[in-house]
Amino acid sequence: MGTPAPGRPGTSPLGLDFPQSLAVYDDYAAAQKAVDFLSDSKFPVEQCMIVGTDLKRIERITGRLTTSRVAVGGLLSGLWLGVFVGLVLSLFSDGESFWTTVVATTIFGGAFGIIWALVGYAATRGQRDFSSVTQVVATKYEVLVEHKSAAQARELLAQLPGGTPNPFA
Repeated sequence: MGTPAPGRPGTSPLGLDFPQSLAVYDDYAAAQKAVDFLSDSKFPVEQCMIVGTDLKRIERITGRLTTSRVAVGGLLSGLWLGVFVGLVLSLFSDGESFWTTVVATTIFGGAFGIIWALVGYAATRGQRDFSSVTQVVATKYEVLVEHKSAAQARELLAQLPGGTPNPFA
């Protein structure tokens, strides 16, 4: 469960004792504004937490994969790995073989990178011929507060214009 918070035996620093929902917002900025308002009103905000809910996975397609793009990507990855390994190995060799070691491992790394990338690409058998970036995002943000301070927090938040979202909107 984690390390107990100071002065609060048995609780996680990321958890609250008996949390209650204070409000749900459509964006993080609005939830942050509500908690900031509570902080400005001298409310003990360590009893609050903002939780992203209604998670969605978004995948942005960045391009079409071809054999040549895969090979170039593998080459570049392999070159970087080869340079790194060459530098590490050269730390343990005499000064005369420094460049020989780095160049040899770079060439080997580039060749290995191309082969590894092409084998991996061939293994997909054309089922995924595109590159993408994936991100998980929340579509709602809920402000939770400890049950013992929920009434006080609701009273304070009612003073913030637009602080409590319209549940019927």
